[in-house]
Amino acid sequence: MIHAKFTKKGDLITAFEMYGHAGYADSGFDIVCAAVSVLAINTVNSLEQLVKIEPLVVEDPTEGGFLRLEVGTKDLDKPGVQILLAALELGISDLVKQAEYQKYISLD
Repeated sequence: MIHAKFTKKGDLITAFEMYGHAGYADSGFDIVCAAVSVLAINTVNSLEQLVKIEPLVVEDPTEGGFLRLEVGTKDLDKPGVQILLAALELGISDLVKQAEYQKYISLD
């Protein structure tokens, strides 16, 4: 199961963490894993390349299945940051609401 968690300070999303493997299908055919990966990686890339911030990103390069992103305090209210993080949270939340995927992903 993939576990997703968003950390907030008041109304601001300060970080997110995702870990685990969906187990929906074999590697290369797992649409839950693919959906979560696209959402998360696109958020990281968009924050770095479009918003031009350098968040702290930690991942497991050997095993995969772990990604944590933390936005620095000075960047939390920079235009675009909260929209992108909220869009990620919305995408993950929508996956969790799908009955077919509920045993493969959780949102804490």
